[in-house]
Amino acid sequence: MKHKIKIGKHTLRIDIGFILILLWMCALSCLALYTSFNLISIGSGTRYLVMQVIWYIVGFTTMGIIGYFHNRVLYRYMRPAYNFLMGCLVYLFLSMVCSRLLHFNLPLAPTLNGAVSWFQIPFISSFQPSEFLKIVLIVMTAQTITSFQKKHKNPTMHDDLHMLWEIGKVVLPPLVLIFLQPDTGVCIIIFVTILVMLMCSGIRKQYIWILLSLAVLAIGGFFYLYFFQEDFLHSFVSSYRLQRIDAWLDPESNIRGSSNQLYTALLSLGSSGLTGYGLQPNIIAIPEAHTDFIFAAFGQSFGLIGTTVIVLSCFGLDLYLCKIAYNMRNRTDRLIVIGVIGMLFYQQIQNLGMIVGLLPITGITLPLISYGGSSILSYFIAFGFISNSSPQARKKGIRIGKLKKRTSANKGSSNV
Repeated sequence: MKHKIKIGKHTLRIDIGFILILLWMCALSCLALYTSFNLISIGSGTRYLVMQVIWYIVGFTTMGIIGYFHNRVLYRYMRPAYNFLMGCLVYLFLSMVCSRLLHFNLPLAPTLNGAVSWFQIPFISSFQPSEFLKIVLIVMTAQTITSFQKKHKNPTMHDDLHMLWEIGKVVLPPLVLIFLQPDTGVCIIIFVTILVMLMCSGIRKQYIWILLSLAVLAIGGFFYLYFFQEDFLHSFVSSYRLQRIDAWLDPESNIRGSSNQLYTALLSLGSSGLTGYGLQPNIIAIPEAHTDFIFAAFGQSFGLIGTTVIVLSCFGLDLYLCKIAYNMRNRTDRLIVIGVIGMLFYQQIQNLGMIVGLLPITGITLPLISYGGSSILSYFIAFGFISNSSPQARKKGIRIGKLKKRTSANKGSSNV
């Protein structure tokens, strides 16, 4: 159910059902952070909780500001935003080079957990450019596909290849810089998101199969080298990444080292039973309990019932977004929603899969549940675009401010 709030000449579109779902995700995230207080080893749990609430408020405010403008106006600023974020990635890359060669980082760009992916802004918070770049790439890819389809009503294979080239020129440069940080998880998210958008764009299936085949060959080649040419693999893949594969394949191999995160997560979920240990337990220590492994922390508190609530909540959000995309008419807006769904769903599957041992640990958080200001704000920017274009926006209206008198009877009464 959606309302339109008119402020003067501007219309603020609000999807009430969407807002209620996001408020529920906010409450669930705050509860999850509260239950993990005794499991957080670095920093204050209270501070994380307060900051999470603040970021949600900032997110809803940003979503409202985006709703004040039409998407067509906002699309004009995607290229400048892309250039700014690319500049940030280049700066982080230079900081990483300085760290490895000269043993010092550039200002505001420290090395955290072996990667240079964040800007640390004193007295404010941290800022991860790649989180926002994911949204910009979704919008720019949607624009490229829509523009191409308008020009080519019956595209040839050469035309489709040209479209892929145009998308690649935008997507590949940031992918390379993010991979070098190194942040493999975000690279995979971007690849999967763009692939989902291409699959729904109407492009020839041959190119989709080629992209999928390349991905399978890359994964297959990696595991061939991992099992049979380990020394060669070590020459160009960091030991940190290989240790994560070791921990995934054999979580009991190094319980106090590389396997500790996965082992404690499995132990926590396996021992919590149906209802868990209650609020703020400290039965089993979980590293990164407020970020990557918040699902395991929530499971330790509320058991199978709690984890089921999180899974169903994530599924409900995905399903609502699918409903919005299904009812859309504008191609660009629909592709944006499809991209957000693909990104959101993959992150959910990857995070939940790595915690239960089905997928390797990649440092991907659980969207809207894990602590993280950049992630929340970037998603709410995307949700602002989606709420703007949701077909539910035109059902009811609320007007604020002065309304001009209608002199013509045929104009009828205004919606309130």
